[in-house]
Formats: sequence, C-alpha cells, structure tokens
Amino acid sequence: MRLLIINPNSSPSVTARIDAAAQAARQPGETFTTIRAEGAPELIVTPAEASMAAAAVTATLRAWSRPVDGVILASFGDTGLDVVRAITDRPVVGIAQSAYAMASVIGSRIAIVSFAPEMAEALYKTAQGYGHAERVVSMHMVEGATWDDPGEIQERYAIQLRDLCRKAAREDRVDSIVLGGGPLAGLAQELQPDVPVPLIDGTTAAIATLRVALGAQDVPSAVTPA
Repeated sequence: MRLLIINPNSSPSVTARIDAAAQAARQPGETFTTIRAEGAPELIVTPAEASMAAAAVTATLRAWSRPVDGVILASFGDTGLDVVRAITDRPVVGIAQSAYAMASVIGSRIAIVSFAPEMAEALYKTAQGYGHAERVVSMHMVEGATWDDPGEIQERYAIQLRDLCRKAAREDRVDSIVLGGGPLAGLAQELQPDVPVPLIDGTTAAIATLRVALGAQDVPSAVTPA
C-alpha cells in the first residue's frame, strides 16, 4: 500500500509531525510519503486560509508524478477533499473524516480536544458535516495558546492537552476523544497512558481507513453479475 499524505498547510515542522505519526503506524509492505502543500498558509485557522490551502493542495497533487494507491489530506478541515477526489481515481480520505468515523464506532459520546479556541467552530462544523454533530458532547481548547512554530504546539501544551482530555473523560463521560488539528499528530499515543478513554489520532485513523478501502478493492466479489 503506497500512500501519499498531503499536509494542507505549509509548515515543515507540522509536516514532520504528521510523517512521524504515519511512519509509526506503518506495517510491512507499506510505503507512506508525506509532503506539504506548496503555497499554502503555515497554519489553517480561518475560512480564507482554508480556501488558499485547498488551491495549494490541488496544485500539489497535480504536480505529483509517482504512483500511489491512496491519498490522505492531513488537516482537520479535510481541506480540499472534494476537489482532490474529483481529480484522481485513487481513494482519498481526510483525517477528520476518518477520526470522527472511528470515534463513532467506539461509542456515541465524543469529545474534541484541540489547541486554539479559534478552531472550535471549524472543528465542530466538520464533525457536523459528516453527520456526527449529535455525538460531539463537548469541546475543550487550550486557552491563550501562542506559538512561533506550529510544530512546537504539542510539546509546549502537552500537559494542558492531557488535562483537558482527562477532564473530558471524567466530567463529560465520553467514549472517545478526537485530538483535533494537524499539529497534534502523534500526540495521542503519548497521552494515552494517562487518559482512561481512547484518544484518536487523525493520521493513523486515515491510514486504517485506507487499509480497509484498498483491501476491499482487492477482494473478488462473491457474487457474479448475471
């Protein structure tokens, strides 16, 4: 399974975080290549930044020449998903789509934890767009977070993010917690021992989704058309 993972923002450090999370989930025989969208904003927070990033993602994929079996869009807005699906015949998934789907399988009560209150509305709208609005029972964001490099966010605020996850598990009685935002890629595994409910990483959820999708394509149909 050869996957192309596109970070819709242009931050090299966030791209490295996403790649590290992907490589940690890699199984024998799998190849994952992680790239950033050239010309995209460093971080996607506002609708204007999302529009810029979608155009950059499309241009980046059009410029890619090596064969792939599937594509992952690694931002929690699933930035450019519909456009990318229109220009490739390979399966394409977003990390938000995959994370919320996995959370819904675990249970009916989901919390979202992320690093900036400004992202809360967009994260909720994405969940709503995939039909999970009623399952999202709480959202917790780090208040007053600042950063120079978005790749530093998870290290700088790991303790606060852990405490928010524990708060959601304890007070909101959720079945799982989605860590929202590309800069948090890979953090779920680090925090999981201190949190009593499953933490969901969007990158690894997307990889798992494509394993199923591509595996299903390889299975011969049990029914022969008449």
